[in-house]
Amino acid sequence: MGQKIHPHGFRLGPVFTWGSRWFAHGRRYGELLLEDVRLRRELFIRLKTAGLAQVEIERSINKVKIILHVSRPGVVIGRGGSGLEEVKKFIEKFIQAQPPKGSGSQISSNMPPLNKTKVELSVEPVKDPNLNAYLVAVNITDQLARRIHHKRVCNQTLDRVMASGAKGIRIMLAGRIAGAEISRKEKYKAGSVPLSTIRERIDYAEVPALTKSGYIGVKVWICRKQ
Repeated sequence: MGQKIHPHGFRLGPVFTWGSRWFAHGRRYGELLLEDVRLRRELFIRLKTAGLAQVEIERSINKVKIILHVSRPGVVIGRGGSGLEEVKKFIEKFIQAQPPKGSGSQISSNMPPLNKTKVELSVEPVKDPNLNAYLVAVNITDQLARRIHHKRVCNQTLDRVMASGAKGIRIMLAGRIAGAEISRKEKYKAGSVPLSTIRERIDYAEVPALTKSGYIGVKVWICRKQ
């Protein structure tokens, strides 16, 4: 069972909480869901240099609160908070640019129009980037794109994550590894990663690495200590 389901979704509730926390009726639910997906995509592209690991979105009647989890908060905040204001203006412009749909009485009574919502932005630092699966996967993909040997990259990552205090880590590469003619899978593991145990805190991420030979899929599982 642990191999056939997303490790994060498998533990929603007992271990992890939802990344988007709000409620909407009817068609408005789908519209806000798509807006969250697009906003996350744009923020991950815009704040890649800051080490953005997670975006949490909370919506109320007239306010949208966005929490950014980054490994380098100073890059986002900027000098005197100028960078934070730029990100906030970008989010406000993005939300206002979304086309308002669904004018039914049930839909419009639940949430206000998107251009009337207020944006509240906060930045939370990631305590240890080596224990965040997404940041570890991005680091692996960046090194693979620079044509560093995959075994060296994965072995160094295993040692670094285990030295940071993780109970276990698993890495899987899939694709034309090292430019091979035939695609294959390679797995690297250190410590214990029990995927079928709900109480274990398993952090998971999958990020594609674009190399000259094509895409190489990178999956990372990290078992954190309780």
